[in-house]
Amino acid sequence: MDAFGDLLRGMRAQGSLFASSTLSPPWALRFVDGAPLTLCTVLGGSGWIVPEDRPPERLRAGETVIVRGPAPFTFVDRIGTTAVPVACGEHCTSPEQGGTRHRRGWNDDSCGDPGDGATTLIVGAYPVCGEISRRLLDTLPVVLRVASGGGADAVLDHLAAEVAADTPGQQVVLDRLLDWLLVCALRDYFDRPGGEPPAWYAAQRDPVVGDALRLLHAEPAAAWTVSALADRTGVSRSTLAKRFADLVGEPPLTYLTHWRMTLAADLLAEREAATVAEVARAVGYTDAFAFSVAFKRTRGVSPSEFRRGSVPRARGPVERQGALA
Repeated sequence: MDAFGDLLRGMRAQGSLFASSTLSPPWALRFVDGAPLTLCTVLGGSGWIVPEDRPPERLRAGETVIVRGPAPFTFVDRIGTTAVPVACGEHCTSPEQGGTRHRRGWNDDSCGDPGDGATTLIVGAYPVCGEISRRLLDTLPVVLRVASGGGADAVLDHLAAEVAADTPGQQVVLDRLLDWLLVCALRDYFDRPGGEPPAWYAAQRDPVVGDALRLLHAEPAAAWTVSALADRTGVSRSTLAKRFADLVGEPPLTYLTHWRMTLAADLLAEREAATVAEVARAVGYTDAFAFSVAFKRTRGVSPSEFRRGSVPRARGPVERQGALA
């Protein structure tokens, strides 16, 4: 598993976290549920994304925006629209909340031909459970815009075809297509000319540091030393240490410690029955005391304090996601 794939593990579209609509103007959707991540793609037509405290952005056919929550935002047919906003978001599935095939102007129950000027919108809200995915979330701007013409275009063709159908298993297909679209959109954004991707993302392309990152993510509990990592990547210890620090921004073992503590945080929140010693062993520490010292140094609280404070918060999205599946 590479670093990017690892950080995406907790981001999955699930059933009622998905909606599609064809809208005839005037219309306005107000996303109010505070989802950590909301993906909006226009399959046809156009509209405006209006985030709080930020300038509005035009969204045309084939374009995608990813909005980082929890602040609400609005999607409208035009700036200054006369439409009364309809509240929707993470649970945007019923006709009253935007999950319709078509609703004319949001003021009339007709579901006939949408006519000229209609906009077809795909929306996916992501619960983003756990500390692992939050590391990726924290690298994103509030509004991430991906133009057409990139790797996401092929996914949009599949989405358009699936939305137009009404076949068994459609929701599962749409969920997976939405996940695929999210990955492609993030890659297009990070790889754009003149972009500034996170250091760990750019470093994955380096033949030496990229291999080192893959090893650390594939075997985080291994007894790594810089020498052992250098042997596995085929370079000297000094070469690896300098190259890794230059590209990632921190030494390899510091990166490993932070990654282990991220894994441990999720284990502490998800596995209430596991002891601190068991969590320590799972992330590569034979000594629970040494693990506790490292955890407190990086997280500011002891493992036990973290568990007491995070378990109720972490369980909520997991339970809700399971109930919606």
